[in-house]
Amino acid sequence: MKTMLTMCGALIVGLGCCLAHVAEGGEKIRILLDTDANNELDDQHAIAYLLFNGDTFAVEGITVNATSNGGGIEQHMAEATRVVQLCDLTSRIKIIPGATGKYQEILPQIEKPEYDGSAAVDFIIERALADDARPLVLMPIGKLTNIALALKKAPQIASRVRIVWLGTNYPAPGEYNFVNDLTALAPVLQSDAAFEMVMVRYRDPSGTDAVKARLADVRRIMPGKGPKVTKPVTGRHGGAFSNFGDYAVDLFEKFPGKPSERPLFDMAAIAIVKNPAWARRVTMGAPAFRDGKWVDRPGNPRKIIIWEHFDRQRIMQDFYQRMEKYVLANSASR
Repeated sequence: MKTMLTMCGALIVGLGCCLAHVAEGGEKIRILLDTDANNELDDQHAIAYLLFNGDTFAVEGITVNATSNGGGIEQHMAEATRVVQLCDLTSRIKIIPGATGKYQEILPQIEKPEYDGSAAVDFIIERALADDARPLVLMPIGKLTNIALALKKAPQIASRVRIVWLGTNYPAPGEYNFVNDLTALAPVLQSDAAFEMVMVRYRDPSGTDAVKARLADVRRIMPGKGPKVTKPVTGRHGGAFSNFGDYAVDLFEKFPGKPSERPLFDMAAIAIVKNPAWARRVTMGAPAFRDGKWVDRPGNPRKIIIWEHFDRQRIMQDFYQRMEKYVLANSASR
């Protein structure tokens, strides 16, 4: 299947009807989410969307990292835990703390029994090497630090994983996940692991920035959505919540400036793994990033994939439908 998809390249949109829902009628997609959950509000919606797609994904766990917004690793762990609790999956989904610092800072320590991010790195390696014929999708929706450290510590996992990263404004510089650890990019780009970059591209209709949830829709659709938990969960901004839908409304209502719409960047990345027809896929020689600029290398035998031009309508429609007709994830099932 991987070979066929690579050959299809940018033609995947035209063949989307054939490739959509690749897990349908077969095995579920093994996935491990790596998140800076307390950064803003898209991570929380990505976590819920993933956990409500249990008929497509076998969720191996959630690892956490800390970026420049949202506090330390404890705050990011707390937010990921809230969402998992509100999805009524506390007993099924492991949440593992990861790196606070940057790859280059942590690298000299990785042979020690414990270091910044070691629990997440060890968990990623363990799940990648699990006795399972299915490849493991590693989905970082924050900085690449935990993933880069795992590849460095256990290079043998490269042949067992597919890395799908929500990050970069390529071919432009910048982007939040990218700049939070520039040193983690090269080790992943230069590895042998299958690597895909899901474009952000602020204020550009070709990126996930275009996959916006409208506050009016959130207020109308989300209240009461998701399983009802027996023990209310205290939200990031206070209050008590018994389902994810009510918490989603609160996150939008309390977002600084209360914008009329807000991109769900991270959720869109999960959506195109579920259904590749919801974006355009391009295979290219792996570029380099030097002196603050991307350097294209079309002749590079090392190939990566970028995803762009997302179908906002279908992705948001599926998101809202899943909030209503959810199938809870279970990492033990196929």
